[in-house]
Formats: sequence, C-alpha cells, structure tokens
Amino acid sequence: MACWGCVCWRRTDRGTVTELDPAVLAAYNAPFPDESYLQGARQFPLLVPIAPFDEAAPANRRAWAVLETLQTPFLCAFSDRDYGAGDGERILRQRIPGAAGRPHTTITGAGHFVQEDRGPMLATVIDEFIHSTK
Repeated sequence: MACWGCVCWRRTDRGTVTELDPAVLAAYNAPFPDESYLQGARQFPLLVPIAPFDEAAPANRRAWAVLETLQTPFLCAFSDRDYGAGDGERILRQRIPGAAGRPHTTITGAGHFVQEDRGPMLATVIDEFIHSTK
C-alpha cells in the first residue's frame, strides 16, 4: 500500500490503465500551481492505516464501528487492475450489513481511477444500483 500510494499520488496517470489525454491531466493539475501545493494531497495515502499503531488507526476503527451497523444499501464496484485496493472489496462486503445481497461488480480494464478508464461503465453500474434500491 505505501509503495503504491507514493506512485499513484505523485502522478494521476499511474493509477489508470489507459493513457490520459494531456488536457485531462492538466485539469487534474489545475488546482496546484506548483509542487508545493501538492503536499496536502500527497498525505492522503498516509490516512489509510496499514498497522494498528498508525496515526490514523483510531479514527479508522471509529469509522468501522459505524460502517458495521450500516443497513443502507451499499455497492462495491472495484476494478480488476487497482493494485492498491488489495482485499478491500471482500472486507467491505463482509463487514457492512447493507452490502449483503447487492449486485457488486468488478469493472474490467480499469485501474484505481475507474472514472478515467471506464467512466461510462461505472456510471451505468451506479445508475442501475440506485434504481434497484427504489
């Protein structure tokens, strides 16, 4: 996770399977006039605890305490080439009650930034899920 986080958060296009159009990359970079503005965004991977003593672990445990009671319909739509997600889908499906019996899917041909690789497919999956919960 730590290694993936370093790579992925340094360059958005490293989290995709497809090559991003230069205009799309420019849009991702637009809020950051220079490298110094990226320091906050680069802290995001550190917010994912990978050991019980990590600084973010207590907040993560509190979040799980809420998620484990969540009866709201919950969908997992992971991609087949998001190497940073690890066992995330299985864990979410097992621990969140609202995930039971839902039409979870794996979106093929996509990396971490599913919206860039397979945006229309992700939109369809989400739309169908929303309509199935009415």
